[in-house]
Amino acid sequence: MSNLFSKVLLVVGVWMMALEIGQSQNRYLVYFKDKAGTSYSTANPQHYLSARAIARRQRQHIAVSERDFPPNASYIQSIKNLGATVLYKTRWLNGVLVETNSATLSQILALPFVKGIEGNGDIRNARVSAENRSNNKTDKWGTTTTEGYGFSENQVKMLCADSMHSAGYRGEGMLIGVLDGGFQNANLHPSLQPLFNENRVLSTFDFVDNETDVYDDHSHGTNVLSCMASYMPDTLIGTAYKASYVLLRTEDDATETKIEEAYWVFGAEYADSLGVDVINSSLGYSEFDNPAQNYTYSQMNGDVALSTRGADLAAQVGILVVVSAGNSGNSPWQYITAPADGDSVLAVGAVNPAGIRTSFSSIGPSADGRVKPDVAAQGSFVVVATPSGSYAYSQGTSFAAPLLAGMAAGFWQAHPNLTNVQVMNYLKQSGTQAQSPDYLLGYGIPNFKKADALASECTTQKCVPVTARIVK
Repeated sequence: MSNLFSKVLLVVGVWMMALEIGQSQNRYLVYFKDKAGTSYSTANPQHYLSARAIARRQRQHIAVSERDFPPNASYIQSIKNLGATVLYKTRWLNGVLVETNSATLSQILALPFVKGIEGNGDIRNARVSAENRSNNKTDKWGTTTTEGYGFSENQVKMLCADSMHSAGYRGEGMLIGVLDGGFQNANLHPSLQPLFNENRVLSTFDFVDNETDVYDDHSHGTNVLSCMASYMPDTLIGTAYKASYVLLRTEDDATETKIEEAYWVFGAEYADSLGVDVINSSLGYSEFDNPAQNYTYSQMNGDVALSTRGADLAAQVGILVVVSAGNSGNSPWQYITAPADGDSVLAVGAVNPAGIRTSFSSIGPSADGRVKPDVAAQGSFVVVATPSGSYAYSQGTSFAAPLLAGMAAGFWQAHPNLTNVQVMNYLKQSGTQAQSPDYLLGYGIPNFKKADALASECTTQKCVPVTARIVK
């Protein structure tokens, strides 16, 4: 166990609570009106944030605020006293995920400190049977096709990440949180052995199954992680193969319900508490098992979807949030999916090995007219690690995002005094379409060498102010 992990376990325990989960009742995300009477203060953030999380805020001139406080403990106890099970709690959204029946929910809603619940019922969307599920959903993961800096040369060099590595920036000292659907056998794959042998996986948690083991579920997270963390010379080298990682399962592949967005927020808060610098999330939400719960395009405005709100809040505390734009380009939906619509996240579209947009890559703009996706990276014929211990060519914006996230981590390593906003802006300015961004690839394919030159030549007049950050 690393020293960092052991030091933050107590802090994480302040905000995260996972108890035995029953099967017969509904789940509700309950919001509180305030944090009145809290025992926490901004003067002593070490009581609820790790030293690394505090340092990230200080480095970017971000003040610790009441939003960072855990929810009021007496409020939580009052809900427990009614017989509800509290599964998780959220600092940023000020609430708890509970499991209870409708009668107890009515009692909870009558409590004077309760503001309401997310949506109008069970956040799992009153799960519907398979035969009644929406049949126009696009592939949520992208696809893995054939087996197969060797093979990964093109995907790395497209971003000039090879030059970044040659300059000595391989992610050392950076902490990347990966929110995904499972990391099946990632701990056993040959290309990821340096990561595990050097104890650079600092924490894991499965929010779906309420356990720490993330290595026995879906393979998607393994594919994604390998784009950043693999180191197998002449075969597969990731863009941030010397970074440290936090692996979090927030996605349930068996279903598509809004509770997964709640897990996403819990995962982002967990990552924040550990002090991550970058979050990569190759997940997207627009259509659900129950079509009545689907988002509309007009709701892709950066303010509606639960995961989008969580992503923007993560950005507000100084985390660089990198997300996949979505694989809906060929579907009736066509547009980006949440949380890619967030105004504070870097949404990544997909290009082929020649740098040409793939047809499946979701398009913009956001519903309120902002350029989306923001940037692009290789998203077809991407070499990834597989749970079998082998390699495959895969496609999807799911793999474009981590390639870019790893490069962004190395760029930030090279320029540690930048804010997350400045990092995003330099990556955009280095893009192949920086002079004429569009709704297909945004600012285009970022280039480490160009971004590095822009940041290195920066003067007080040219730079984004060091205090620049997302404010809402």
